[in-house]
Amino acid sequence: MAAPERSNDQQVDMSSSFLQKFRLYETRSNFYMIGRDKNRTCWRVLKLDRTDPTELNFYQDSTAYTEAECFETLRRIHEGNRSSGGLKFVTTCYGIIGFVRFLGPYYMLIITKRRKLGEICGHTVYGVAKSKIITIPHASVLSNVAYSKDEKRYKRLLCTVDLSKDFFFSYSYHIMHSLQSNLSNGVEGHTYYESMFVWNDYLTRRIRNNAKDCMWTVALVYGFFKQVKLSVSEKNFRLTLIARRSRHYAGTRYLKRGVNEKGRVANDVETEQIVFEEAQDGNPGRISSVVQNRGSIPLFWSQETSRLNIRPDIILSAKDPSYEATRLHFENLAKRYGNPIIILNLIKTREKRPRETILRAEFANAIKVINKGLSKEDRLRPLHWDLHKHSRKKGTNVLAILDRLATYALNLTGIFYCQLTSDGFQNTMENNIGECSTHDLPKDETASDSAVENGNDSKDAKEEATTMLQKGILRTNCIDCLDRTNVAQYAYGLVAFGRQLHALKLTESTTIDLDNPLAEDLMGIYETMGDTLALQYGGSAAHNKIFCERRGQWKAATQSQELFRTLQRYYSNAYMDAEKQDAINLFLGYFQPQQDKPALWELGSDQHYNAARFLASSVPENSRSTMKRSLSESSILSEGSTAARHGLAENDEEGKGLSDSAPEISTSETAMIAASLSAPPPTLEEIGLDEILENDCFCNGDQCTCAAFDMDWVSSSANSCEDESYGRSTAVRSFETIPESTKIESEIRVIESCSGNTKRDEVNGEEEAIAGIPQGYARWVMDEEGHFW
Repeated sequence: MAAPERSNDQQVDMSSSFLQKFRLYETRSNFYMIGRDKNRTCWRVLKLDRTDPTELNFYQDSTAYTEAECFETLRRIHEGNRSSGGLKFVTTCYGIIGFVRFLGPYYMLIITKRRKLGEICGHTVYGVAKSKIITIPHASVLSNVAYSKDEKRYKRLLCTVDLSKDFFFSYSYHIMHSLQSNLSNGVEGHTYYESMFVWNDYLTRRIRNNAKDCMWTVALVYGFFKQVKLSVSEKNFRLTLIARRSRHYAGTRYLKRGVNEKGRVANDVETEQIVFEEAQDGNPGRISSVVQNRGSIPLFWSQETSRLNIRPDIILSAKDPSYEATRLHFENLAKRYGNPIIILNLIKTREKRPRETILRAEFANAIKVINKGLSKEDRLRPLHWDLHKHSRKKGTNVLAILDRLATYALNLTGIFYCQLTSDGFQNTMENNIGECSTHDLPKDETASDSAVENGNDSKDAKEEATTMLQKGILRTNCIDCLDRTNVAQYAYGLVAFGRQLHALKLTESTTIDLDNPLAEDLMGIYETMGDTLALQYGGSAAHNKIFCERRGQWKAATQSQELFRTLQRYYSNAYMDAEKQDAINLFLGYFQPQQDKPALWELGSDQHYNAARFLASSVPENSRSTMKRSLSESSILSEGSTAARHGLAENDEEGKGLSDSAPEISTSETAMIAASLSAPPPTLEEIGLDEILENDCFCNGDQCTCAAFDMDWVSSSANSCEDESYGRSTAVRSFETIPESTKIESEIRVIESCSGNTKRDEVNGEEEAIAGIPQGYARWVMDEEGHFW
């Protein structure tokens, strides 16, 4: 393709340009993608070959055209192809999602309609409103494979990934990274596509590797984005809530549980809360953000999808004695967010039939093992609290208790805050705030407070205190990491919201009361986010009983809503999730179809495949036969299974950097809120949690920094024995495999520990259970009314 001659001084500087609108044309032999920037000052051309039925060949013209030059080039192409039909317009689009091939030709996925979701300091964030899949080879060169049943089924399966729901992107802001990461680090090239939150990394890899450029593609993030304009004391600001779902070990509720061998967990979501005050009258704007995380319990566990059982059993299907996968998970968190890592575990500690309690005990033991190998400063800080139990107690204000937990966590991690220049994010940052020291913001102290204590003038101190950094992360989980987790994340977000508004000098206080209208606004946004994330992973909106009660919703209406969502989630899990999981694996490239190999829908659960593969590499040789028998009981595929031969290979590229167009911020000549804030963070006692906590620490001596506690194991009555029998069990046992004598002995031990005055009878040399309790159960507990179960 000939290009008009241009002098060097006419070349357009593309260093700060982003192509945002595209027009697709076709001839019999080629596709031509014409892209331009927002200001219509730069035009580029991409050519895709249509003559090869199975390969993807394209050419990127390095010339930056003006609008007139671009249309002159198109006119020449039309004239040169007039004999075969000329140049035809196909569609307008807003970016390439990627390219994919199943068994026959390559397809191109493009965005044909977008909608504006919001702005982050002048950078627009869009949602995908409509997309289209286009066959690249011309119909005249397609083989019979392109029309086969399997090819058509793969195409339909890919289209079930609804890109118009919950996928968002930005041309100029790296939305896959947090605000603090974007401001603190730079990245070269297109490595930001390798972030764990970019879902079309696989689809764009071919064009990125060959064109060495990302101007034609958009990086899609999957999750949630919501921005609202609020005001306080007649001061306006924007509140943005972003949830980024990881593409690693991604999938549906019962098909993706726990952790895989690389330390990736299911339902891994990063939530960022940004508060932004726009610059006015030439004054620099202020911005603040805080990040938290949710993810499945990082153990090897699963639940079998059942059409007969709405609550299938929880199975620790592959126990890793040294918890290497769990360790990898927390090492990855520390690499991404720093320390400390605070673990808020909300699962049950009291059940009539052990389900969640199995994981609670195993998770506690895993943390204990991992902490033994960590330094005092880097130890995990577990907080165990049974939200379900406390929410059922009359007179218990769950949100108030969660507020205190959130305060403790936020005192350790701090928030991110900085002042922007009058140019906002439009220029590349020259002063890198990553060079400034981090801090923990103890006891809500600001830099100005610290300066006043040191005898400095408060006005000067406020001028110097331009940047705060978050260091560490709060990781919250329940079983599904949906309903209870979302309530806890709201409580954390509310505490952070108060500090963010205070840092932006919008409020005098660092706290927001639950009855404040701002708290109601924030709750509504978190409730919407919870519904969205629950639909993605669980198949129904979230159970929002606590939010409904807080709003004073009619109890009968709440109960009917909860019942409907339970049934909806059950139906989705039992009947819809298998195909949904296949579509996700196809979209992410974890399964790539091949001729003469089993089709995706012919394979079993990839969760079982991953667990079996991990065990095969970690179990000692002399114990492998026993482990395989255990796996077969849990329906886990062995190494030689079909899935292992043709299975799902996870792409594991790690995000290597951050935005190369990071925003510019103003910095003071003095150090930013430095590590001179040496006062230790407040203890649990100082924030009023000591009255309801029991130390559950796993460290020894004075070196303990775990701050571990459990509100549920504190009991002055004998009923606490239930937690000893279920909550502290460290292994899953199949009842049928326990010898009869073991069952009786275990039964009597538990009864004796509960009542203290149980007798032991022998009839014909055999022991019998007493007080009318049936024989044959390995563990019995006494409920709050004195009955044994």
